[in-house]
Amino acid sequence: MSNFYVEIVAFILNISGWVLVCSTLPMDYWKVYSLDGVVLATATYWSNLWKTCVMDLTGVSDCKGFPSLLALDGYIHTCRGLMIAAVCLGFFGSAFALFGMKCTKIGGSERTNGRITCVAGVDFILSGLCSLSAFSIYANQITSEFFDPKFFGQKYELGAALYIGFGGSVLCIIGGSMLCFSFTNSFTKSHSQENSIYNGAA
Repeated sequence: MSNFYVEIVAFILNISGWVLVCSTLPMDYWKVYSLDGVVLATATYWSNLWKTCVMDLTGVSDCKGFPSLLALDGYIHTCRGLMIAAVCLGFFGSAFALFGMKCTKIGGSERTNGRITCVAGVDFILSGLCSLSAFSIYANQITSEFFDPKFFGQKYELGAALYIGFGGSVLCIIGGSMLCFSFTNSFTKSHSQENSIYNGAA
């Protein structure tokens, strides 16, 4: 019965983390730069994986998509690929979890469902690691430019999307580990029961 509750908690953590990671893809503030000076000249620059924008004091924003894929920096390509992989892995992990968890009872033997649940856990762990790597690479680029005395461009700071993404990635890793732990725990119990039955029959 304890594995039942562990799977429920793990599934909630995984879905919550995956939704948070997915929500950062269209989110605006991956990196932010505020130009403070004369009140009328104050502006806020922000950027994400798809576009860069500027917003003036009146709240009017002007956005520009990245013009060319080949002209993009390598770290943006890497982050895009990792984020797409994280979303896909989380989707398949959710599907496998729904089929393999004990509370759904869709079908199959207990050992088969446990293996499916373990595959779902691995998918969520990989999803969390992919997204965590993407956010870390992006944040490392921002901080390295910010603290580089030889960099004279706009020095951005970490945006809210990165903090949300870090939290979602950690939830996916923790939830996926719990799913794998529930499978190994149930497998150990079933194996010990089989041995006790065999010894009793002997």
